[in-house]
Amino acid sequence: MNNNWTGDTRTSCCVGVCRKRLTFFQSKGLEWCDPPHRLMVSMVSGFFAVFAELLLPGLAVLCRDWPVLQAVATLPLLLLLSYWCCASVFPESPRWLIATSQISQAKKCLQSFSARNGMCVSDELYPAETLLSEIDEVFPEDIQPEYHHVVELRHTRVIWKNCLILGFTLFIGTGIQYCFTRNLHIYSPHFYFSYFLRVLTGALACVFLCVSVDRFGRRGMLLLAAIVTGLSSLLLLALTQYLHGGLVLVLSVVGLLSSQALAMLSVFFGSEVMPTVVRGGTLGLIMAAGCVGMAASSLMELQNNGGYFLHHVIFASFAVLSVLCIMLLPETKHKPLPDSLKDGERQRRPPLFLSHISQDNPPLLRMQPQSSEYNRDSYSRLVTATKKMLTKDALPYKISISPQAPLLSSNGTVPDANEDSS
Repeated sequence: MNNNWTGDTRTSCCVGVCRKRLTFFQSKGLEWCDPPHRLMVSMVSGFFAVFAELLLPGLAVLCRDWPVLQAVATLPLLLLLSYWCCASVFPESPRWLIATSQISQAKKCLQSFSARNGMCVSDELYPAETLLSEIDEVFPEDIQPEYHHVVELRHTRVIWKNCLILGFTLFIGTGIQYCFTRNLHIYSPHFYFSYFLRVLTGALACVFLCVSVDRFGRRGMLLLAAIVTGLSSLLLLALTQYLHGGLVLVLSVVGLLSSQALAMLSVFFGSEVMPTVVRGGTLGLIMAAGCVGMAASSLMELQNNGGYFLHHVIFASFAVLSVLCIMLLPETKHKPLPDSLKDGERQRRPPLFLSHISQDNPPLLRMQPQSSEYNRDSYSRLVTATKKMLTKDALPYKISISPQAPLLSSNGTVPDANEDSS
């Protein structure tokens, strides 16, 4: 590496190659796991990307030349040929096969999964309760596969909007990082200081997302990351010459941390919110927007910081604008993945403010949901008490009625008082 800008540019290219590989495995891994484990599967790929970035300077020292380093970073892509040739090594997603009506391939994939896990999915004693029989009941035998393409997004409204917003946030998260790393060169002229600091903030961003996203939601944490990124960028843009050096360093590190969290969460959010039938294509569009942001940072380095102020102003403005756009996204926490285009179109954003019952005008009657559970002991006690109430001898007291003489006798005359007294 001859100078700083060539090192930053070439390293960002290798890092981009590593992240694109892991993004492909991340999108497939989300389709294989249940909603509570989707975040952990995604963050595992993020930690692998951070580990690859930590190893990259060591490979650069060993290779001693840029073409050799590029070849070493690219040759592992040949391993993907084995995944394509041998389906047992990296099988296709059953969710995508079922969503595209490829029923026979889906059955084979599920049978291979069950054989590897030591479970039987085709029980002859109870065929109606097995998974394969349920698939046969839902799908007819002569169904034809239905493939979808990214071009079909022009007929959608919600899916295209979500894809555009997440691509915009990823573009900001990758492009604005140069605005923060540039301030780090003031404290150390060496390339490795800013590089390792950026990698460490990426690892901290992964840990932060693992702790907070499942608790506060995808949409809320994406909104928080965009707000912190925009505020840090605006403060550095307006007050850099008036702030102390330590405060500039703190704002740069915080902005770098939030921008990387914004980029990671945008990719993960896009993997969840996009339908299964077009998840690969839409995720490719989102990642393409992220590559444009990385290219913008590389162009600034190649031009020797020419036009840096305009670059900072544009991305700071975009970060503020993204805050308004994120509010239009739906929430996907603990929700199943959408499979068809109709499922993706049904996704709606949650209300901005939750409606609460006014304390000044409470309702007269509050309906309490009654439990419908059957309690055998309570029912038996109720039957016993009812029988006792219907039994005559079980009454607590007897009502005695004294016989009274009729007011009129049989002949119609009033009886005498003497007779009554006698």
